Amino acid sequence: MKTTVEISDPLMREARAAAVREGRTLRSLLEEGLREVLAGRRRKGRFRLRDGSFKGKGVQPGVDLSNWDQIRSLIYEGRGG
Repeated sequence: MKTTVEISDPLMREARAAAVREGRTLRSLLEEGLREVLAGRRRKGRFRLRDGSFKGKGVQPGVDLSNWDQIRSLIYEGRGG
């Protein structure tokens, strides 16, 4: 299929030079690049946040989650902070 795309002059010059250097056509270079990009996107899939949980008992009674001074002090308790 024929189509027209706009490519910046510097990128087109670099692509042509690469094609000449590799002894191939500009078309084959562009097709390979598109295939690579599209395959990479298929492999990535959806973003998944890793499970960062840890063993413990959760928020302890008496901890005020709106009190950052208390939270900070509990975090560094026994660590010299």
